[in-house]
Amino acid sequence: MTEKRLNDESENSDNSVKRVDHFAKGVAPIKPEYLVTQNDNESASVIDDYNDDEAEGGDRQEEAPAASGKGRKRKGQNKNRDLRQQHEDVRLCSSLVDPDSGRVCQFGPAGCRNCHDIDEYFSHKQEDIEGTCPVFSAIGYCPSGLKCRWLGSHYNKETKKLVKDLERQEQARGVNVEVNKISTESKLLLQKKKYTFELANKYIPYLDSLVQNDENIAKQKEREELAKDNAASYVEAPFKVSEKKRLHLKNAKIVSPLTTVGNLPYRRLMKTLGADVTYSEMALALPLLQATNAEWALPKAHKSEYPGFGVQIATSKHWAAAKAAEVIYRETTDVSEINLNCGCPIDLLYRQGQGSALMEQPARLVRILKGMNACSGDIPVTFKVRLGTKDGHNNAKQLVSRVLAENTVAAITLHGRTRQQRYTKEADWNYISEVAQIVNNYNQGQEDSTGAKDSHEAVPTQFVGNGDIYNFEDWHNATSLPGVDSVMVARGALIKPWIFEEVEAQQYLDKSATERLAQLEQFSKFAIEHWGSDEYGVGLARRFMCEFISFTHRYIPVGIMERLPAKLNQRPPMWKGRNELETLLGSKDYRDWIKITEMFLGKASKNFSFTPKHKSNSN
Repeated sequence: MTEKRLNDESENSDNSVKRVDHFAKGVAPIKPEYLVTQNDNESASVIDDYNDDEAEGGDRQEEAPAASGKGRKRKGQNKNRDLRQQHEDVRLCSSLVDPDSGRVCQFGPAGCRNCHDIDEYFSHKQEDIEGTCPVFSAIGYCPSGLKCRWLGSHYNKETKKLVKDLERQEQARGVNVEVNKISTESKLLLQKKKYTFELANKYIPYLDSLVQNDENIAKQKEREELAKDNAASYVEAPFKVSEKKRLHLKNAKIVSPLTTVGNLPYRRLMKTLGADVTYSEMALALPLLQATNAEWALPKAHKSEYPGFGVQIATSKHWAAAKAAEVIYRETTDVSEINLNCGCPIDLLYRQGQGSALMEQPARLVRILKGMNACSGDIPVTFKVRLGTKDGHNNAKQLVSRVLAENTVAAITLHGRTRQQRYTKEADWNYISEVAQIVNNYNQGQEDSTGAKDSHEAVPTQFVGNGDIYNFEDWHNATSLPGVDSVMVARGALIKPWIFEEVEAQQYLDKSATERLAQLEQFSKFAIEHWGSDEYGVGLARRFMCEFISFTHRYIPVGIMERLPAKLNQRPPMWKGRNELETLLGSKDYRDWIKITEMFLGKASKNFSFTPKHKSNSN
């Protein structure tokens, strides 16, 4: 097809407007018939640029980072978003959620601040959402009881009793469940600082002795002797890497750890779409040790995620890493690996010495990994790192070599950008390949030293690449590189959740708008099962569904593309879909995102609030 340029200019005309060249560098090539024109003389401008740091930083970020290293602020970001969801105006007392439960309010009707009159509560409660309650459909009963927004599907108005499907409850038992919930007793012990860290308390003194502090230890010989003494005091030998659970990452379809959007419902959806390995959202070690509810919500997973579920933590202290690894080992049941985040670029973590800041302190990083490996029981330890922190100063090769020499990790993931680059440049897969070769050479040396390929001592350290995997060609090109066992997919799996289906089919799949909408419907059901079917749970489900759509709306349908593939750094001009639904799914206006959620979660209440991450989506 002849390339038709859309940026012809007529300099002598007062009505002339510069047009967009849909074959220009950085512009996605969309077929002319799907481009939106505002009038005969003007074509729509390219859709605003995206800032993808939220995929890693989420709402932990408190200020705009210096993307150029010179204090330049992010453009168009809605900072300090208030995403708290309000409760109902009239709240029913929890003792009356299930009238047949026999629960009694400890405060009594007179002393309780919540409503004890069911009829009054019903008079203020929002109208039921049409259809069947997703939670009732999944497990045969609804824990939200009378507060459920789909109450009509499991409530007998004549008998005023909740309906329960005993057969469905039995079928769901042990299958459709969430795992890795810390016990109330253990949480209280952590909060009171009375939790017994049997492994960490013995190993931390040894790690302390490795800290090079000239004020306390003046001579290298004294330091070495002290380290030996502390090592000898650690009587229980930690698990070797070869003695821990085995990771199966070779050609595995891996979803990268993602903050905010990488929640349990999203990961569960990805498992239905072919993912083999998923990771929790990044959890901070110190809040885990303080037993904060928000942090302990992160290691939770759906039963379908295991095996193949990893918990990612961030910390800058070896003692916190050791204790966090031990408490995860002791308090969770379905964790395949504990991953240390050494690549998160956000300022909030970097200033605290966490995330990518660990790349600038190799000794500290090694100590942290040693502590995690010694205290994580049979759960293997892995870590994720970037090329470096500054452009032109990549140090991942040296860092990986040093970690390999310690033989403490089961797998290494390398993101092919520096902290300074963020997402402004394409991932450097040449450098990733070079690091993969270092890991490959190390594995070969380990195998040769044991003298037996199948020896338990010769468990290879696996290597995973990360960066710019958006289609099946990217995936297969990356996994074909020597030493690369697999790749992590981040934005590619957010924008196009069926990417692993394409990997299996080895072709581009032109998903219809109806098929894409069905995936969002499935996400909404998983979200309601996770957050609950009451007004508050529906509000959370709606909020995170909007966060999800903030990525899925960026997908450009295969059928309207002039040529394939479209790269992640290519921005499309304003376009229309092949039908109204496809156009709606591609809308960048957050109000349209809310409309999509209303198809499955009912009309948004007056209490619901959502602020998009970028001002360009607020129009």
